[in-house]
Amino acid sequence: MYYGKKKKKKKILVIIFSILFVFIMLFFSFRLDRNFGSLERLFKDISVSVQKIFMYPFTALSNNKDEDLSKSYLIQKNVNSSMAKEIEELKGILELNRTLTEYKPVNATVVSRNKSYWFNTITVDKGSKNGIKRDMAVVTKEGFVGKVSKVSKSSCEVKLITSFDVNYKVSVSITTNNGDTYAILSGYNKKTNTIKVVGVDKTSDVNKGDVVLTSGLGGLFPRGIYIGTVDSIVRDKYDLSKTLYIKTSQDFNNIHYVTILKENK
Repeated sequence: MYYGKKKKKKKILVIIFSILFVFIMLFFSFRLDRNFGSLERLFKDISVSVQKIFMYPFTALSNNKDEDLSKSYLIQKNVNSSMAKEIEELKGILELNRTLTEYKPVNATVVSRNKSYWFNTITVDKGSKNGIKRDMAVVTKEGFVGKVSKVSKSSCEVKLITSFDVNYKVSVSITTNNGDTYAILSGYNKKTNTIKVVGVDKTSDVNKGDVVLTSGLGGLFPRGIYIGTVDSIVRDKYDLSKTLYIKTSQDFNNIHYVTILKENK
């Protein structure tokens, strides 16, 4: 009887420590501007593997499972307008692939998403063993959706451009009638489902409908990945600059498959 009580106490202690471990992992995961620690990477890989097992029956029956994900970054509108003449001459995906020879597409499936931070991050099933590194660009067939923020062996977290992280900045280029205007993508408006772009000079000839692309400045992402079009323009109260709100084709509530752009070294 004594042995039975002792065994029961051990089970309780194991459960308590397991719960504490999970809470510690969750606490550290909320620190968005750091990469995974060793224990976090192990915990993340295990949890992703378990989630993939449970999700397999659903993904196997998905209508999108046979979709050609290479189109995520190969479709014509996602490439810099300066390459438009060349693209018109290309026939098929293989030819178009050669216009982005510095990058190799790695297709990935979304395996989890935090309901409390729905518009901040997604977790996908590709990691360091697939050559994934922090700050790589992530796209869908609708355009640029974010960048890799944390990496473990078998998975990575992607910080979306809809993130509410004030430190998350992406350099963009707005194609206008008078050439390119450069600005910073920064913020998301949930009510209008638009991406906020700041730092546009008041003299810039930006109009509704102008195309917004990644600028390529800083060297993190390739230039010319499609983001969206200008939906509205707001001048600041001192009339020194403009704030743009960008309408994207991507439904950020429903992201199931993405493509990570890996440097083709």
